[in-house]
Amino acid sequence: MINNKAKYTSLIKTEAKRLGFLSCGISKAEFLEVEAPRLENWLNKNMNGEMSYMANHFDKRLDPTKLVEDSKSVISLLLNYYPSETQKDTEAPKLSKYAYGHDYHHIIKSKLKELTHFIQDEIGEVSGRAFVDSAPVLDKAWAAKSGLGWIGKHSNLLTQRVGSFYFIAELIIDLDLEYDHVTTDHCGTCTACIDACPTQAITEPYVVDGSKCISYFTIELKDQLPNTMKGKFDDWMFGCDVCQDICPWNKFSKPHNEPLFNPHPELLDMTKKDWEEITEDVFKKVFQKSAVKRTKYSGLQRNINFLK
Repeated sequence: MINNKAKYTSLIKTEAKRLGFLSCGISKAEFLEVEAPRLENWLNKNMNGEMSYMANHFDKRLDPTKLVEDSKSVISLLLNYYPSETQKDTEAPKLSKYAYGHDYHHIIKSKLKELTHFIQDEIGEVSGRAFVDSAPVLDKAWAAKSGLGWIGKHSNLLTQRVGSFYFIAELIIDLDLEYDHVTTDHCGTCTACIDACPTQAITEPYVVDGSKCISYFTIELKDQLPNTMKGKFDDWMFGCDVCQDICPWNKFSKPHNEPLFNPHPELLDMTKKDWEEITEDVFKKVFQKSAVKRTKYSGLQRNINFLK
């Protein structure tokens, strides 16, 4: 008798690879016991800052069966975004590498839609939901549980082969599959990310105070930037890659091959002066389909002025 679980698992992983995903891992849809007290503690210490949505749907965040009825499996997928080139002017305000190209939410959503259709065509009546960083799902926890990497001291998912410059997405479905095993932690005694963080946001190994992170200030915080942070942003105007750039495992990062992640032709050439004098028209042109639109022209201007 053919083991359908093994057959379906293999089919899904092969198709995920064909769609351009870096890797695909699968875990059982169940309550995240280890993460529950960690998340509660993190929220109790107000490490979510103004991100009040992080405290919403606590149960759903920890239990996918409350998010997707009758769910059996969480399929975790990684998509590489590491660029082949970075900004040319070393004096210019910096943009996180994930935001160079088109907004990843749309790109990954369409790939997940294709994967869902493939599963339904090949396997039959399978239902579920796709998630890309926009619902109460603990992406990194599921990716680690699915054997795709370990969560590093900077709280990002890490793999020995390709570092950490990739997006994480999930399909939570009502189909039993073969589950992958958790991998081991390879951070060892290294504290490079902790030592390098410009705002000391990594308060202890594996714990990041979100309310002190440059990404939080430049993207999530809608109010005025606190004066106590003046001079500590290391020239980041949108997001921050310091803890990833410094990580030894990222020397194994390889450029992505997703054309939609390539930056707008003008973006990498913009000088410090160009950024400081950016007009709303240029903003709209360069970031027309980018995740940077989330901060709006006024938000990016606020961030750039704060760096002066």
